[in-house]
Amino acid sequence: MKTKYILICITFVMSMASCNETSWLEEKPKDFYAPENSYITNAQFQQASNYLYNNLRSMYFQTTASDYRIALQLGSDLYYWGWDNGTGFANYSAYIIPTLDVVEAFWKDNYKAIVNANEIFYRLDQPNEVNDENKKVFRGEALFFRAMAYRFLAHVYGGVPLQLEHRTTPLTNFVRSSRKEVYEQCREDLKEAISLLPDIETVKDGKLSKQAAQHLLSEIYISLEQYDEAIEAASAVIDYSGMALMTTRFGVRKNEPGDVYWDLFRNGNINRSEGNTESIFVLQYEYNSSGSNYEDYKCANYLPQYRSAQVEAASGGGLVAAFSPSITAEKGGRGQANCAMSSFLEEDLWLSDFDNDIRNSPYNIVRDQMIDNSKAKGYGQYMIKDGWLRADDRMLRFFPFMMKVTGNFPEESYAKNSDGSYKLSDFGEHELIHSGGSARGTFRDEYCFRLAETYFLRAEAYLNKGDKNKAAADINKIRNRANATPVDAADVDIDYILDERARELTTEEFRNVTLFRLGKFVERSQKYNPFGYQTGDWQNLWPIPYSEIERNVEGNLEQNPGYY
Repeated sequence: MKTKYILICITFVMSMASCNETSWLEEKPKDFYAPENSYITNAQFQQASNYLYNNLRSMYFQTTASDYRIALQLGSDLYYWGWDNGTGFANYSAYIIPTLDVVEAFWKDNYKAIVNANEIFYRLDQPNEVNDENKKVFRGEALFFRAMAYRFLAHVYGGVPLQLEHRTTPLTNFVRSSRKEVYEQCREDLKEAISLLPDIETVKDGKLSKQAAQHLLSEIYISLEQYDEAIEAASAVIDYSGMALMTTRFGVRKNEPGDVYWDLFRNGNINRSEGNTESIFVLQYEYNSSGSNYEDYKCANYLPQYRSAQVEAASGGGLVAAFSPSITAEKGGRGQANCAMSSFLEEDLWLSDFDNDIRNSPYNIVRDQMIDNSKAKGYGQYMIKDGWLRADDRMLRFFPFMMKVTGNFPEESYAKNSDGSYKLSDFGEHELIHSGGSARGTFRDEYCFRLAETYFLRAEAYLNKGDKNKAAADINKIRNRANATPVDAADVDIDYILDERARELTTEEFRNVTLFRLGKFVERSQKYNPFGYQTGDWQNLWPIPYSEIERNVEGNLEQNPGYY
């Protein structure tokens, strides 16, 4: 009897345990971080928000093997790949395919932002120690970054899967929402973000504000063909107290030769705390900081590989380098011509105001250089003016120097003599150290949004409403600052706005994103790019990455037309 009683007790205990096996098998992290214990304190949510900022910074700054920063410029009306003559990026229809690494990398980096924003939304609704005021900011920032990611995805790929919920298991049955549905989600996210984010004068440099969300919302409304709303959103930024275009010399180097456009891109002049009332959202860069360790190689990407340019030798014995030392700060550093200028950007854009528009001044676009190699036959003469530039050097090795991407080298970049003095060329230019990335970087904070673009967005909305007079007035705000001749309202169309964006924003915006948004990539590539004849008629969008289609085994993730 006693044995029977014991067996009954054991059976009862085991049955009770089996009923609660879910709870006692559940893993509760105590000595390592997991989502369950990583979103509790204010500091932990701040880290999660910092990740979203960092992800966007890496998309603009970081050079990798899958460098879509270059791919989103090449093939456009402005830039072609300087390193080849008809292959690679130049042969756009054969190169931009569903299996290309940059196509996949851009998709993944944007979905990283979306997944992490969704995690913040979910965790803010769980028990935590964050007060209501900070919750508003964290939610507002996450909403902005999700909208920014879906904005990139919709512009570049068209309709994409909308993923709006926190989840813990992978899905393999995604379907594409329409492009319009994605824009509508961006609109809803940004409208809520505007209600949560603080005004721009109250945030630290590099932090999001209500005005940054309004700027982006204006573009989204244009994409939804809601032009009155787009004008209202842009006007809220333009008319906000403390927002204004910079129209006179300013900043840390205002007493040096230059102009106000040149000032806009000097290190120490980019942020609002530095007196720049034009900046809306600035991506922060701190040289030699472990928290900002990206190499922003804008000067490498946009300057010619002038160190390889050759001219006749004075001895008559063939060719020698045109420049010695081959890399100097005054020439912008170690250019690699990844994004070589089209003749449209080099010449055609400036023809009507070549000598007046300060964006084309010698401070901003250097069009000729003096030969400083004493072994050269043309020593002391100019490459172009004096006829020394060889035809073979025009594509890769010598084209105009876009100085907005350079001129901010840290002290460690400069070559020194044994006595600590600077190494100089024969004509007083400062030699830079060739090794590593010290001569290739831009070394400064970068604009994500600035007010000049807000004016262009409002001009675009006015144009689409049929109000060319107001569109011209907004464009002329920028042209007046540039000392360029005002445009007549009758001459304003979408191509003129794209031309003006190129004059003002080149190297700042991803040019192809804007062209994809407007469905103008193919047209302008074929018209202005020297290799545009190899751009396919279907390429106003990038393909959906093949890897995403392949892993989506339970759903149909349709490919964009023209891609296989």
